[in-house]
Amino acid sequence: MLAPADNDTICAIATSPGRSGVGIVRVSGPRSLAIAESILGFKPQPRHAHFGKFHSGNAEILDLGIALFFPAPNSFTGEDVFELQGHGGFYVLDNLLKETLLLGARLARPGEFSERAFINDKMDLTQAEAIADLIDCSSAQAAKSAMRTLQGDFSQLINSLCEAITEVRVYVEAAIDFSEEEIDFLSEGKIAEKLADVISQLESVLDQATQGAILKEGMSVVIAGKPNAGKSSLLNALAGKETAIVTEIAGTTRDILSEQINIDGMPLHITDTAGLRASDDVVEQEGIRRALAAIQTADRVLLVVDSSLDDVQLKDLPDFFTALGFGQLSEALDPPRLTIIHNKIDLRGEEPASNLIDGSDTSAPVIIKLSAKQKTGLQLLRQHLKDVMGFHTSGEGGFIARSRHLEALRKARENLLQAQNQLLNGRAAELVAEDLRHAHKHLGEITGEFTTDDLLGKIFSSFCVGK
Repeated sequence: MLAPADNDTICAIATSPGRSGVGIVRVSGPRSLAIAESILGFKPQPRHAHFGKFHSGNAEILDLGIALFFPAPNSFTGEDVFELQGHGGFYVLDNLLKETLLLGARLARPGEFSERAFINDKMDLTQAEAIADLIDCSSAQAAKSAMRTLQGDFSQLINSLCEAITEVRVYVEAAIDFSEEEIDFLSEGKIAEKLADVISQLESVLDQATQGAILKEGMSVVIAGKPNAGKSSLLNALAGKETAIVTEIAGTTRDILSEQINIDGMPLHITDTAGLRASDDVVEQEGIRRALAAIQTADRVLLVVDSSLDDVQLKDLPDFFTALGFGQLSEALDPPRLTIIHNKIDLRGEEPASNLIDGSDTSAPVIIKLSAKQKTGLQLLRQHLKDVMGFHTSGEGGFIARSRHLEALRKARENLLQAQNQLLNGRAAELVAEDLRHAHKHLGEITGEFTTDDLLGKIFSSFCVGK
């Protein structure tokens, strides 16, 4: 990781590749002002938009546009930053980029501008990650939540937790330092009360973060079943468009077909698969192999059966797959990950229905009766998918979170619960202090207070070049 004091000057095209009305070349570092003077022919005034010609070293006019200069520390990166906003043609931007390289800059790594903003304390790690998340958002609700994270809502909650843990640590450390005194800080109950309050606060943040992670990561759903059960029709009905080809010919779908939709703001990565049956066709066998691989990694599997047939009562998953020769898969696919869809209920004159009572029974697969063709019963399925992910749609005050944030919060909770157990039962102040220290450290990993160069490299390398 670069240190703020010895950063060199970096440059990159900050806009997406391709033709566009406007394209931006961004420069950050100690040579930014010198590069600006060379390209513009004058020293730009800070935080003013200058419209004019962009020149090369041999006085050739490269483009005509707007130039902006932001001196350190009042810039995105905390360094001197220079931006050229010209026309969005590939060759125009490429020539401008080449000129900045000739003038002493180097190409930025993916995410290096945001990395420098983090290093220079312009934002913490959650805010830096929120920049990439905002770019990748797939729904309006996710965009709003990412913006709240970028503005520091998530960070404030984590910092409040850290302050509360620090307060408890002060009491515990005092109990250790004055263990020979008559005052017993641990037994008077104040520490236990404060620790219980911290755990309650963390549970609330973890619940919000779980919602934020669902907004970012979404849910992977695989539609599986025998040929002609209506799998592709169900995909089309959920997607709201004719994504998959639907015919009366069994085995129309030979490969996996994916579509990304959202249900009330919850991203859904849904995959239609080849019909599961014994087959001698080499192409169909490969499609079935891919279907089984997708089934094993999905968050949720929708097993579609044709309710117009007499043998529809395939409620026992092991029997279904064993009959097809996929016994090993039936053991891996546990009922809590399975929903059985009784499709084509319109052919039997049935109404949409579900065996769900309160959504808490995971001892047997859920059964939902619907008609993909007639689009009846789909709301039952949509609500079910939100329920199994624990997703609620209020979204107010929410923020975007990542799986690493959830892991850190869960580790911190585990440490706090261990500290509480030690406090209430063992009265071991040193062990309580150690658990609290670890909890504090895990929370610090979220904002970047405690982190490693490897983690930073992994995070920022996933960003766009120019961010």
